[in-house]
Amino acid sequence: MPKREYLSRVSPKGQITLPAQVRKELKIKPRDTVAIEMDKGVVKIKPRARLQDFYRKMPALQPPKTWEEIEEIAHEEHAEDVAKEGLR
Repeated sequence: MPKREYLSRVSPKGQITLPAQVRKELKIKPRDTVAIEMDKGVVKIKPRARLQDFYRKMPALQPPKTWEEIEEIAHEEHAEDVAKEGLR
């Protein structure tokens, strides 16, 4: 990716607006979180991975959606623990 420079003003509250082209390339949407890194006077802004994107990539780690699912998982884990204890 070639080096490019964009200009943005700092508001009285210390806020800046990311130019549309930057948001588009980095796939940054409203309410997304960005990481701001400072190193030797250079500031880098990177999109942070969204938790829902992480879960989409790792379906086995998807969080339960209901209390019933949480209870079912807890019962299954408890039954596994009891079964392991019985094997000792």
